[in-house]
Amino acid sequence: MKLAHEDTPKRVATRRKAIQSLCLTGAFIALATGAGIAPTLAMAASDYPSATIKMVIPYPPGGPTDLVGRVVANAMSDALKQTIFVDNKPGASGMVGAAQVAKSAPDGYTLLANASLHVINPAVYDKVPYDSFDDFAPITQIVDVPLVLVVNSDVPVSNVKELIAYLKQYKGTINFGSAGNASSQHLSGELFKMKTNIAMQHVPYKGSSPALTDLLGGQIQLMFDSMPSAMPFIQSGKLKALAVTTRNRSKSLPNVPTMQESGIDGYETSTWYGLWAPKNTPPEVVHKLANAAQQALSKPEVMAQYQRMGAEPVGSSPQQFAAYMRSEAKKWAEIVKASGARAD
Repeated sequence: MKLAHEDTPKRVATRRKAIQSLCLTGAFIALATGAGIAPTLAMAASDYPSATIKMVIPYPPGGPTDLVGRVVANAMSDALKQTIFVDNKPGASGMVGAAQVAKSAPDGYTLLANASLHVINPAVYDKVPYDSFDDFAPITQIVDVPLVLVVNSDVPVSNVKELIAYLKQYKGTINFGSAGNASSQHLSGELFKMKTNIAMQHVPYKGSSPALTDLLGGQIQLMFDSMPSAMPFIQSGKLKALAVTTRNRSKSLPNVPTMQESGIDGYETSTWYGLWAPKNTPPEVVHKLANAAQQALSKPEVMAQYQRMGAEPVGSSPQQFAAYMRSEAKKWAEIVKASGARAD
């Protein structure tokens, strides 16, 4: 005689069937749940964009980042059939606006258009409120831009050799402006000081636009500026262009020599502008944005707009842009270390 709690073959078989049934039910629920999530994400990507997109530019209106960003924002709006509006958030060498984007929802509706300073800041500042690489999803490099050495029209020089003599005469009392500490404009000035063994006083601004205002007003005497913001003043004669910082002359300023041609051996810098989304933005959305940017940058009217600024459209893939960012960060970090430039 068996006790009530003891298993019989019949009870074992019944329990086995019950367990199998529960397992199959659980698997079905998990499969159904996963299948439900996947189409939801795919649907979100396929419907993107279904609302207005915000492009944060971490500098004031009128500066080179603003000028470059607005052109691509307008052209991408046409490609995506959705409005992209620009939101200027200047401050802390671009870090205020970039931090806002880093903390935004990764849904493709908040983007960052920034200069190469984005990858320079970590080499100069002890604390950056985000990781320039890990907290963002690279979309594309928008343009590559030479810097141009410009002086106030009242400064009595017409070439780099005369400028060097002028700077030596005034022994460190001449001011050069930049778009902010650690910007490519600032570091280009530091590299010039290193190469020529002369002294200048650096005056950082919250973007190129206010720096140009003071340059035109005579509060500062010279600046290594990005060509998009400097070109109108060069063309009007309000600023004198002495040299471009790239290896080759600019197509937009063919009569202006390079720094190398001006006697500064080994001098070569440039700045560039890119587009990012917050990290974890769905890859499908990132690629839609990259494709829209590439489509926009290939339009003849957009290319003409940038070329008038002195900018060369790029339109790289997200993968190409990510690799380029890493190589640029390494290059600028070496310049920072050699010059001893640090944030004030």
